[in-house]
Amino acid sequence: MRRIVLAVGISLLAILIFVRGMDPLPVRELRETYFDYLQALSPREYVPLPVRVVDVDERSLEQLGQWPWPRDLFAELTEKLTNYGAAVIIFDVLFAEPDRMSPSSLVTRFSDMQSNLSQGEIESLSSLDTDKIFADAIAQTRVVLGVAVSRDVEAEPQRAKAGFVEIGNQPGLGAPYLQAPTPVLPVLMDAAAGIGGVSVNPLDGSIYVRKVPLIWNSDAGYYPSLSLEALRVAFGASTYVLQGAADLPGYLETVNLADLSIPTLPDGQLWVRYRRESPELYVSAKDVLADGYDPVLIDKLQGNIVFVGTSAAGLLDIRTTALREPVPGVSIHAQMVEQILLQDFLVRNDLVEALEILTFVILGVIVLGVMAWFGPLASISAGMLTAVVVLGGSWFAFVRLHILFDATFALVGGFLAFSGLAAYQFIVADRDKRKIRKSFSHYVAQSVLDQIERSGHHVELGGINREVSLMFCDIRNFTPLTETVTADQMVSLLNNLFTKLGGKILAQSGTIDKFIGDAIMAFWNAPVETENHRVLAAQAAIDMRSALVDFNSEHDHKPVSCAIGINAGIACVGNIGSSDRFNYSAIGDTVNVASRIETACRQVDYDILITESMREGLADFAMLEAGYLGLKGKSMRIQTHILIGGKAVKDSKAFQELERLHRALIRDFAKSGQLDQTRLEACHALALTVEPGLETFYKKLPERGNDFAELLNEKENLGEAALIE
Repeated sequence: MRRIVLAVGISLLAILIFVRGMDPLPVRELRETYFDYLQALSPREYVPLPVRVVDVDERSLEQLGQWPWPRDLFAELTEKLTNYGAAVIIFDVLFAEPDRMSPSSLVTRFSDMQSNLSQGEIESLSSLDTDKIFADAIAQTRVVLGVAVSRDVEAEPQRAKAGFVEIGNQPGLGAPYLQAPTPVLPVLMDAAAGIGGVSVNPLDGSIYVRKVPLIWNSDAGYYPSLSLEALRVAFGASTYVLQGAADLPGYLETVNLADLSIPTLPDGQLWVRYRRESPELYVSAKDVLADGYDPVLIDKLQGNIVFVGTSAAGLLDIRTTALREPVPGVSIHAQMVEQILLQDFLVRNDLVEALEILTFVILGVIVLGVMAWFGPLASISAGMLTAVVVLGGSWFAFVRLHILFDATFALVGGFLAFSGLAAYQFIVADRDKRKIRKSFSHYVAQSVLDQIERSGHHVELGGINREVSLMFCDIRNFTPLTETVTADQMVSLLNNLFTKLGGKILAQSGTIDKFIGDAIMAFWNAPVETENHRVLAAQAAIDMRSALVDFNSEHDHKPVSCAIGINAGIACVGNIGSSDRFNYSAIGDTVNVASRIETACRQVDYDILITESMREGLADFAMLEAGYLGLKGKSMRIQTHILIGGKAVKDSKAFQELERLHRALIRDFAKSGQLDQTRLEACHALALTVEPGLETFYKKLPERGNDFAELLNEKENLGEAALIE
């Protein structure tokens, strides 16, 4: 069984490792949700850095007009930020089309306007191009503009402003593909110092922004993310160095920029290390565009990397971080810049994933080994202890080393392996239980079996002393029968007979100890105690007599008969045998006497013979004195009685008359040592009406003088009153 448990457990571990290798969506979601909670429990601390967000918030829209703003307003904002000393200005806004609010655009679009204007006025308005005004403002400082995924696949791709150097086997090829980046208006593209991807939408379809691509791939080459391009322009660098694995194509390890080294996931994404939102990051756009210059804003903006974005709900740029906080998308770009400047990265690489699988294997082997050797309860304790160690190690790795170590697969996988193994053991145990129950049901009654299961008897060597009723039943005329039928016919007949006789024993809550050739050994009051075990045993014997009659009537062969001996007394009942093989049985003098009593049925020539200790509990049964029998192995004779029938027989007038005559016959026998022939004939005549089997009993009685000699001794010792009423 232990080997099977180990084999099943190892198979479950292998299946779970395969599932981990496939990494389906539920496994990923559980893992990344766990990482979210790690960040939520220990977020990055806010550190004042030269990074700000100029927020086009609700107040700015209310004061300066609805979105989109005209480009001359963006030009004014750019000039104001430049004058406030911004080191680089990054617009998290798309400028893919000409400004529809530009005067030049309006004159072109509305022909009726031209009819009301002079040629000079038309030429003057046409020259007022707000896109050109915005481009002129951009050209005066360092500005980064953004591109995003577009549905216009026919748009001519534009190349990024930065250069890219690849070290390794084309590591950038594994970056997310930007199929159709939105074009930047050419006049703005020429003036801008940098172009970056603005998208922070999760590539895996999740609602939480956990990872953001640092590098995008496209037909026009690579694009940096908006945050990465902001740093390049701020540092005055011209080129990114993409470092990858030499033997793995499209596998990116780090992005190097100036003196900064940024570790990435193999597909070029950065796992964002979030902090809680801080109002210190934001400056309202309306405050920047206010008249004059605010000294407070000079302190906030001078020398800073300044992002321009929006938190207005109606502009649909609100994202949910791993901390479960809704933030403007521009805030995520700013936090990425902070993270890179601080060199505060979350580490998750192939080595970490390999350690996770190894941890799962170790945890699984521990649980499996403990379960196989010590059982489920011990394995639960071992599993809980190792789970605490894994969780503690994962927490320590995150807090101290910023390593994202997934404890969920080890814990959930270990739990699934344990559950599967426990379910297997339960199924096997339940199957074995059903087999045992089915097998044991052939030996004990259903009610007894139910009581055994409820009381939870333990199967172990040893026994207890208990008063029981013991029965031995032997089939007579069996040997002559074997000479008239074939062996297989004999087996069929014997099984049929045992089924009928055994059924009567089980019906009276008896336990069949064993079948011995053509004999049956059974007992009552064990393994479950019954108060009336003598009555049940006696009734079973009478029912077996009736079953034998039915059996003989169903088969065309020489009738068979049974001899049944029953004794009651103390016996040792329990599992007896070797440590490898044992039987539930009873041993002791009570058993030996019952066996000898069954043999003595030949001596009295009656089918059911019981001892005096049995008679004491059978007040409602018809019985007659059978004398004191000498049994093999016993130094003293045993007082016996024949069992004739139940209460109906006892209450019949015929039996009552027979009982009176039988007592008188035995009384005379005790006095003179001779049987009174008249009374013997009277008993014989009545016997035929009470129970036909009594005929042979009375025919045999004259030959059994010695069996009643003990009555003479009792007469001398106790007086005649001790023998008769």
